[in-house]
Amino acid sequence: MRAFRRPLVMLAVLAVAGLAGCGNSDSEELQQWMTEQRNQTRPRIQPVAEPKKFVPETYSQDRITEPFSIQKLTLALRRESGSVNSNAALVEPELRRRKEALEAFPLDAAAMVGSLLKGNQPVALIRVDNLIYQVRVGNYL
Repeated sequence: MRAFRRPLVMLAVLAVAGLAGCGNSDSEELQQWMTEQRNQTRPRIQPVAEPKKFVPETYSQDRITEPFSIQKLTLALRRESGSVNSNAALVEPELRRRKEALEAFPLDAAAMVGSLLKGNQPVALIRVDNLIYQVRVGNYL
């Protein structure tokens, strides 16, 4: 059995020595190639453009009306008073109509809790102050 081990050990030593010699030349060749590539490659860096020179603007309030002046307020009120008469005809029917119950509540107090169909018409169920209201298309909130 000893005679069998000895050639096997010798074979293993020779294989390891042979592999060690092969690996060394490959790594040297790889290092040489990497060095050549590093020397051939030159980075292309474009120069940064010069910043534009800042030219400050002069600010003058000579001809501008002050935003909170009485003069500006009176001009705005005159313009609005001319359009009030034309808008009155549009607003008048709205002011004359009878107010609905849900218009007395703010919108954030109302919550939609459901919907249903009544005679093929959609109806929303709105809860306000623990009361449920039925709302149809055209109702006011």
